[in-house]
This record gives sequence, C-alpha cells and structure tokens, in this order.
Amino acid sequence: MAEQRRLMCSPEQVFAVLNDGWTYPLWVVGASRMRDVDDGWPAPGTKLHHSFGVWPVLIDDSTEVLEHEPSKRLVLEARGWPIGKARVEITVEANGDGSSLVRIAEDATGGPVRLVPEPVRQATIDFRNRETLRRLGYVAEGRASNQADISERSGSAET
Repeated sequence: MAEQRRLMCSPEQVFAVLNDGWTYPLWVVGASRMRDVDDGWPAPGTKLHHSFGVWPVLIDDSTEVLEHEPSKRLVLEARGWPIGKARVEITVEANGDGSSLVRIAEDATGGPVRLVPEPVRQATIDFRNRETLRRLGYVAEGRASNQADISERSGSAET
C-alpha cells in the first residue's frame, strides 16, 4: 500500500530535496546521519551512505538508486542490515495548482524483516512513511517558501 500526501510545492521543488542526498536524514524516519553521497546522485547505481538508529547503537548502511525519472519517480533499495532491505518507490505528480501529490510505496525485499507477517509489516511501514512524507513536506515546502520570499524581495527591490 502506498502512502500519499499533497505538498504545496512543485514536483521540481520536491525533487530538489530528493536530489540532495545530504538531506536524507532530514526527511527519512530512522536515518540519523549521512556519511557520504556518491558523485552523480541520484543516477541509477549511485548510493547514499547513511546510518540509522540512535547513538550508541548506530548501524552504517546504504541506499542505492534503482531507477530515476527526474521530477517524477525515484526507486530505491534501502538497506538496514541486520534488519533487512526494502524497495522504496517515490512518485510525484503535479496537481495543476502549483502543488504536488507525493506517494511512497515500500516493502521489505530481504532479511529477517520478511519473516514478519505482511499485514503487520505493512502497517509499520505505512506509519513510518506517513511521517516521512510529513517531514519531506516540511523540507520541500520550506525551501519553496524561502525561494518565493527571495524572489519577492528581489522583485520589490527592482521597482
């Protein structure tokens, strides 16, 4: 099941956040820090090197881009060993009013987490992804608002 949220910014503004690998811990629930971002992110095959958990129990792992359609779709393989790995698909659609509909569909693809019954596993994933979308909205809408403020100030300075 996919979670979705309407964000008051364009798909390009949403993807400005997704394309900046260093922002990953700002919007992904459970990600606590970035260690590195591969050159070329988010091209297929590039990775984010992150940690999840809380100090002193931090687990270092990575997330790899499987597919990328600029400003439309991003498919990731998120790893969190020893727990497992998951396929995450993020899609963004323009609503025609300057807003975007963002969807996240995720499920475990390997590791011990696959042993959790699907309804229980999906309920947990959906809960986490609702918060992830909320955080992504704060970052993307905040950046969009700041850009609009800067544009307004620049425009008013010229008149």
